Amino acid sequence: MKILVLNCGSSSLKYQLIDMENESVLAKGLCERIGIDGSKITHKPTGKDKFELETEMKDHQKAVELVMAALTDAEHGVIASTDEIGAIGHRVVHGGAKATKSCVIDAEVKQLIKDCFDLAPLHNPANLIGIEACEAAMPGKINVAVFDTSFGVMGMEPKAYRYAIPDKYYDEYQVRRYGFHGTSHNFVSHEAINWLNLDPENAKIIVCHLGNGASVSASIGGKCVDTSMGLTPLEGLIMGTRSGDVDDAVVQFIANHDHVSADETLNILNKKSGMLALSGVSSDFRDIEAAINAGNEKAKMAMAAYVHRLVKYIGGYTAAMNGVDAIVFTAGVGENGPMVRRMVCEYLGFLGVAINEEENEKAFGKQVVLSTPDSKVTIAVIPTNEELAIARDTLAFL
Repeated sequence: MKILVLNCGSSSLKYQLIDMENESVLAKGLCERIGIDGSKITHKPTGKDKFELETEMKDHQKAVELVMAALTDAEHGVIASTDEIGAIGHRVVHGGAKATKSCVIDAEVKQLIKDCFDLAPLHNPANLIGIEACEAAMPGKINVAVFDTSFGVMGMEPKAYRYAIPDKYYDEYQVRRYGFHGTSHNFVSHEAINWLNLDPENAKIIVCHLGNGASVSASIGGKCVDTSMGLTPLEGLIMGTRSGDVDDAVVQFIANHDHVSADETLNILNKKSGMLALSGVSSDFRDIEAAINAGNEKAKMAMAAYVHRLVKYIGGYTAAMNGVDAIVFTAGVGENGPMVRRMVCEYLGFLGVAINEEENEKAFGKQVVLSTPDSKVTIAVIPTNEELAIARDTLAFL
């Protein structure tokens, strides 16, 4: 059975075709600048040369048609026809409080996605466009929605997800903590249980999903009990361009002093803050590390602040779960950032954490245990695979 996985952004479409017999990737690619001049598809079939084509893509439906053509092309394709595709799995960013698990897409599910447009205005409309484009291009195929928010919504109790604000905003507008990167946190936490031979019912795991966007989750037996992102992905850790946690009054203060709207202030906190603002160098951790190695003091401070915030969450989640069995790093920085991992673990002596420094320095994008045999908490790197997680959820409906 072959599953097509789609992740649609406002002007992009990422895809993978996965053979679920052995969970191997047959092809993957990216359509970029959809609806913009200079649009291009980059198609990477496994075992064949990469194929690139610059061509007009006026909308996502045209992008989906180009993906189908690339997958079935006589030269760089990997299937004879779209009949070989069993179903399509879609990443959907926000499902609100009702989306507790993945589901087959029908009119009711599409309305649910629409109802969350104001909660994820950049993502949900694009996700729905991709779904409807697939329905038009491949009528009759099963489409499955896999929600980023369902890991948090399914697991957290009110004590973790409710904000201390009047009930009206929760009852009428669903203002609560949702958490994002849920597909990644779900995948990695369960991989940790299986790979590390932990108790599937009671294993206490903290997953640090560290990339340009970053979040931390706490789970017991693979069930989320808390997560750092909130109503939107702005809350929580310091990120590439996002501020993470700030005093709420900062929004009013900036708006009043700079004579800008609340929307403009949130744009500053989302796109002009974080490591970019603190370091004065870049939002890219590779650039920041290079600046640190060159003696840049602002870059050093930015990295120290980043790690300090992260460690506070790890400590808080350890207390909330009354212990922790494993702390797992994943995503771009987590999988490829020895400096960040080392700095974090230096704080964790109170937990009895000890890591193999040599192993940490050479761990890039691979699954590996970093902790020493005498460490009281297992420290590991587990590469995330959101596409495979979506494909597995989609296969379950077949």
